[in-house]
Amino acid sequence: MLTKMRDWWSGEKPVAEPSNGKITLTQVLENNWFELFYQPKIDLKTMRLSSAEALVRARHPTRGLLAPYLFLPDATDAELLVLTERVILTALRDWEDFAASGVPHLKLAVNVPANAFVELPIAQMVREERPSASNWPGMVMEVTEDQVMRDLHIANEVATELKSQNCSLAIDDFGAGYSSLARLRQLPFSELKIDRAYVTDCHTDKTNAGVLETIVEMAHRFGLKTVAEGIETTHESHKLQGLGCHVGQGYLFAKPMAKEQLITMMGRRMAGPAVRAAPQRSGLASLIPGLSKT
Repeated sequence: MLTKMRDWWSGEKPVAEPSNGKITLTQVLENNWFELFYQPKIDLKTMRLSSAEALVRARHPTRGLLAPYLFLPDATDAELLVLTERVILTALRDWEDFAASGVPHLKLAVNVPANAFVELPIAQMVREERPSASNWPGMVMEVTEDQVMRDLHIANEVATELKSQNCSLAIDDFGAGYSSLARLRQLPFSELKIDRAYVTDCHTDKTNAGVLETIVEMAHRFGLKTVAEGIETTHESHKLQGLGCHVGQGYLFAKPMAKEQLITMMGRRMAGPAVRAAPQRSGLASLIPGLSKT
């Protein structure tokens, strides 16, 4: 479970770990090495930036930028709860910077382990720390499918509380837990993130294409926004567009980047002419103008 969680907070595939010393989550938190990177989510209909997912990193003074799989393996539940609280509060503050840069409609998403909804007063945290601006678009909290399926009652209670604070829940990695699509009726979610395993080669893999079509159709029927993660090629993007998937996320559009980098890129593109068509190559630069409000 922890292996999956550390990849989840990272948004990247693990690589070989360095052998020059061990870094712990406690060190990261106590030394304030914690940092959030943001990976853009793209509206597949307009091909414009609609939102961004917050992903954890650590800025070590000598080893540089570290992905979560380098400091999360031995983390305790208590430490992960502290991390979750830090992620939520930081993302709430970061929205102010995005808004000041001219994109107040950029909705941010954060990953939250299911037990945090029981152990942390998340609704209260949001109520007390949320931006006071009237145009704050709210926040999306992503919970993996396998975690939320353990206790639908708690999920429904939490969703009701968060809705009053303009926050919604998204079920992450849908399809990885092999839950019945019919159970979507019981889930208090507004967004469904499709597991990347079904996105890979979906333009040629008939099985993946069939699963995607079923998920998207069922999600539409239940009024859920669909998000495909792990898009790496234009062929996959076009296939998902054709199936009616709402939002895409992946290296085709942009890797996770520092807040300042995303703000700078948005500023450059907003100062230039609008782009009318989807990019033919990987890159976020041509997707910024006319930030989608979806």
